[in-house]
Amino acid sequence: MDSFLKAENLTFSYINEIEEPPVKTQVLKNIDLEIGRGEFVAVLGHNGSGKSTLAKCFNAINIPESGNAYVDGINTRDEDKLLDIRQRVGMVFQNPDNQIVATIVEEDVAFALENMGVEPGEIRRRVDDALKTVGMYEYREHAVHKLSGGQKQRVAIAGIIAMRPDCILLDEPTAMLDPSGRAEVMKTIKMLNREKNVTIVLITHYMEEAAQADRVVVIDGGEIMMDGTPKQIFSQVQTIRNLGLDVPQVTELCFELRQHGVEISQDIITEDECVEALSKLLQTQR
Repeated sequence: MDSFLKAENLTFSYINEIEEPPVKTQVLKNIDLEIGRGEFVAVLGHNGSGKSTLAKCFNAINIPESGNAYVDGINTRDEDKLLDIRQRVGMVFQNPDNQIVATIVEEDVAFALENMGVEPGEIRRRVDDALKTVGMYEYREHAVHKLSGGQKQRVAIAGIIAMRPDCILLDEPTAMLDPSGRAEVMKTIKMLNREKNVTIVLITHYMEEAAQADRVVVIDGGEIMMDGTPKQIFSQVQTIRNLGLDVPQVTELCFELRQHGVEISQDIITEDECVEALSKLLQTQR
């Protein structure tokens, strides 16, 4: 697979200038990571692990203290290429209210395009296409403040899609949403990945969301501790627990059943897989 995002021996620290002398806190430590074009990668880690800091390195919001971050072969240290990087990689944050700048839906989606100098006819086409993509076209003339949390987040995603990036970084985009809102956003993310071949990097605390990715990367203490498919990662229940994280609920159920002598697969990560496995068990015991 063609590499699109790459971290090479990447280290990053925050410096608190208020303290005297300034206090330096290392957040990322010698990270090596490659994400292929068109991949859907979930990044897990408890608060303060460094996952959001890493995402910001791939959007050139953070510049590495040492080592390098590359976007489609462009080094994020190259200030002359900042616009190229931001056009290739869009970022969606946890709170959509912090990313929405206009009062009307279509005006918000058009905002970045207007600042980029895109001609009006093209802006109209891109805004309409982006809103249709996220299922919000019928709300194009609605007031943003009247939308639900899930709808606002989809508008924020539409604003990024309109810029036509090759990759979208999503930093806990469903954290403030109810279950239906989370489902709406996840459906949009998967559609963009599978139908539009957009590279997706999803930072999340919801293990059921991570289970839908192609690959899961676990960060702890600024270092990559685990990297593999969802089944490979979540089958290591005790290791995940030791890192202060959870596994999908169905995986937890199957783990507890195995602890009590029930012979059931350890790599079950979806409800459908769990139902099928339990049905087979019940049939064999008749």
